[in-house]
Amino acid sequence: MKNSNPEEWFPIVDEDGNTIGRALRSVCHNGKSMLLHPVVHLHLFNTRGELFLQKRAKTKDIQPGKWDTSVGGHFSQGETPNEALLREAGEELGIYNFVPEFLGKYVWESTRERELVNPFSTISDEIPVINNDEIEEGRFWSLKEIKENLGKDIFTPNFEHEFNMLFAR
Repeated sequence: MKNSNPEEWFPIVDEDGNTIGRALRSVCHNGKSMLLHPVVHLHLFNTRGELFLQKRAKTKDIQPGKWDTSVGGHFSQGETPNEALLREAGEELGIYNFVPEFLGKYVWESTRERELVNPFSTISDEIPVINNDEIEEGRFWSLKEIKENLGKDIFTPNFEHEFNMLFAR
């Protein structure tokens, strides 16, 4: 998720994902407007069943320095979920050749914002090349290792929620 341009415009959506307006990033993240805006998440698994996680850069405006989903980003105006996913995966991890599986959508609310999250997963052994403007580091984690570290303030709250909802069976 980009944070270098505070005047970036986000689409504002209803809970079905229909665009109903637009607002500045700073307004969407101010903790007051709570305008619902869409994001994509990608859970990148390798063929050994390990999940790639990114450690958010310390310069991020939300959850800096925490481990998070493989890819996470905001939609640009007019983008579909697949278009936003492919763009963000390329920007953050340099991966382009994957087949995403849509996992549904849900509303995530924190003290700073409300997001309509569109999570996807994929399996690939392509080696991610992290964008150091966006990500401090990245690596593959076993599901056991993730489960052992839940609740220890290592991961973003949204990642923990999504992991438990989708993969912690």
